[in-house]
Amino acid sequence: MGALDDLRNVTTGTITTMLLKRGIRRSWMKGPMPLVPGGKRVVGPAFTLRFVPVREDLATPESWGKPISTRAAIEDMPEGCIAIADAMGVQDSGIFGDILVMRMVKRGVQALITDGVMRDKTGILKTGLPVWCSGIAAPASVNGLTFVGWNEPIACGGCAIFPNDIIVADDDGAVVIPQALVETIASEGLEHEAYEEWVVGEVEKGAKLPGLYPMNEETRQRYEAERKKR
Repeated sequence: MGALDDLRNVTTGTITTMLLKRGIRRSWMKGPMPLVPGGKRVVGPAFTLRFVPVREDLATPESWGKPISTRAAIEDMPEGCIAIADAMGVQDSGIFGDILVMRMVKRGVQALITDGVMRDKTGILKTGLPVWCSGIAAPASVNGLTFVGWNEPIACGGCAIFPNDIIVADDDGAVVIPQALVETIASEGLEHEAYEEWVVGEVEKGAKLPGLYPMNEETRQRYEAERKKR
């Protein structure tokens, strides 16, 4: 399996810990949470979209048909990407509705993540596209936002995200992994998941946490010995 496949077996919680050990503290996006909890973990390259505060002369219903528009951006989305929209956490302007989301599905987009809100919830749910957002609002994006571009560096939920950074999202939210660290985080993440699975088993048997989590040298030797037996 490749690194992206490996990451499907690593939780966002573990990924933030692995990145913290590398000095990266801002990897979890504040705001986006799954619109439908309990779905599969998604992993893929970021396709970025950027909104700025509303400019009434530019953010109009007519702007939806212009070359720089959310519609044009969707037509540029490659299959397998995860769309990441910087909506600055604005809570009263839904950036995408059911029709645009359905077009993303037809383009082969894996998921949509935003620190803003969505609209047309019932229709979005029918599309089946996994969505992470900070809520739902009826007004359209142009009520509070101006769309200005795509495939450029953005800030989403307090994180810097560059095009093709790797995104992982599950029930705990969404995290971003810099491209240069993907292989390392995937490898270390799988090892950490195996360790925590073993710790859970020890706790279930009645083991005390000191020396177990985190493990001391004695516990480490016992853990490694047991792993070799598997």
